[in-house]
Amino acid sequence: MSKRIVRSICALLALGVMASTASAQVPSKPKRIAHFHLSGALTEQPQEDPLGLTSGKMTSLKSLLERLDKARKDDSVRAIALTLGGLSMGAAQIEELRDALTKFNVVDKRVFVHAESLNTWRFALMSAATDVSVVPMADVWLTGFYGERLYLKNLLSKIGCEADIIHIGDFKSAGETLTRTGPSEAAAENLDWLIDGLYDGIVGMIAESRGMSSKQVRGLIDEGPYTAESALKAGLVDSVQYRDEFVETVRKMYGDDAIVDNRYAEKDGIDVDVSNPFAFFSVLTDLFGGKKKGTRGDSVGIVYVEGTIVPGYGERSPFGGSSGAYSGDISKALEEAAEDPSVKAVVLRVDSPGGSALASEIIWRATQQVRSRKPIVVSMGNVAGSGGYYVACGADAIVADEMTITGSIGVVGGKIITAGMWEKLGVNWVPIQRGRNANLLNTLEPFNDGQRTRIEDWMNEVYAIFKAHVQEGRGSKLSKALEEMAGGRVYTGKQALELGLVDKIGGLHDAIELAARKASIADYDVRVIPEPKNFIDMLFGELSGTGERPTDIAVRMKPLLTGPKPTLFDALLPLLGRMEPHRVAAVKQALQRIELLRGESVITMMPTDLVIR
Repeated sequence: MSKRIVRSICALLALGVMASTASAQVPSKPKRIAHFHLSGALTEQPQEDPLGLTSGKMTSLKSLLERLDKARKDDSVRAIALTLGGLSMGAAQIEELRDALTKFNVVDKRVFVHAESLNTWRFALMSAATDVSVVPMADVWLTGFYGERLYLKNLLSKIGCEADIIHIGDFKSAGETLTRTGPSEAAAENLDWLIDGLYDGIVGMIAESRGMSSKQVRGLIDEGPYTAESALKAGLVDSVQYRDEFVETVRKMYGDDAIVDNRYAEKDGIDVDVSNPFAFFSVLTDLFGGKKKGTRGDSVGIVYVEGTIVPGYGERSPFGGSSGAYSGDISKALEEAAEDPSVKAVVLRVDSPGGSALASEIIWRATQQVRSRKPIVVSMGNVAGSGGYYVACGADAIVADEMTITGSIGVVGGKIITAGMWEKLGVNWVPIQRGRNANLLNTLEPFNDGQRTRIEDWMNEVYAIFKAHVQEGRGSKLSKALEEMAGGRVYTGKQALELGLVDKIGGLHDAIELAARKASIADYDVRVIPEPKNFIDMLFGELSGTGERPTDIAVRMKPLLTGPKPTLFDALLPLLGRMEPHRVAAVKQALQRIELLRGESVITMMPTDLVIR
């Protein structure tokens, strides 16, 4: 046998061994059950958390939807399992999560839910699962929802204050929170219609998911609440099991080799090699160095308008977002998106009850500058009303959930009269002025007739600008005259679609896909603008002089070191927050209106602070 033949045989044998070895090293795809534990607060704007400091306390809607979408497309994932730990979320967020769960039916993947307690809102979400299981002593609190409107007139009276408020639009009742002890007839009529729309949405979700008629669901709601066993008999849940039994049931369906992945698609925290004394410094270097930016491909940028709309720039906390939607931050983000050639389209995610008219105008203007260069689509979250609609109306398209609360086209203005409070404290103020209207916004006396007329004329101009923006942005899409839809009237997303105030029912992903289609891109990334900062960046960025805005460190540090003197309300707040968290949140939002009025006098806010449970 020639040497050439021997070498050829050896080569073939070697290739065979290598192929066999390679084949043996390629593991078969594991069978996964992707487990999602829903707890804490569901936020809108994502935040980097490399140290895991907020783990389990804050989850962004965007990241949760992305993880669910990945599980749906992952061939190794055979099913998903959901457990509940008191996730706090709004009606529109529930709708978006529910839609994400229903998409698993398309790929023939089952969705298992196991819960210890369900209220109406959580049940509407979890009913979208193929299998709903509760523990034997569970309470299924399917009773509908209960709402409370907040009024602070008597509170202001007790401290010697009075609100002098002007409304433009019969239904623009935002100031009633401060001036009345109950709703006006117009406000009650509008709010009842809004609540009917939300209730119809909840009933429709449950009816569709559980294969019942709306009449059946309404009847079951009126007979609630239910024990685990009675809920099973009523067809509201599919099984009653303890947690270990639930896990065993799922495993039996998919085999003992199925892996329950409790951290599916979660970002891992930072790993530090404790045996290396320099490892920690290496981690800090990476954190301070920030992300290395390479060449970017095509992307859709997301800019968030979350919270009360206020002028200027906010201070982001290392442990959460800033306390409002600041026009300076948002307009800067929109400018960045407009100028970045890799950003082909923008989605403006709005979850805001409105706020400052001036700040809303600044953000609206920034949206128009984006629109002149690339597509911009609005995605409405739980609330996008008044100023929230103001910033949205000029987009190429508006996408809202059926249960988004929107509209409230109108303005409110006024001031808080504090003379009685100072009198109770024994403090006298002696006014002095030059100029007929110099005392227009003084807090010692209400508007006189001439001042009231002047303020109303000014507010009517602001209102006219608001309506002009809506008319320009929506135009022929409106189903009837704008004046018949404005005046402060509030709508659900479904009602707004019928009126032409929005273009499509859908969630954040729908808005992203629509923006991409308008930009004619098929392969793209999704980027949050500005990029979420991590804990280290936010904690030390400003102090080191590397912040994005001018900083007066001395002014900022002084309150941190000395702190304001606590009030009785401050002392009671932790206790009240534990006892009545929803009510305390509503009171804080209502008091924020007083702060807005003090600074600006004209605001675009939703009509009422409503607590729904």
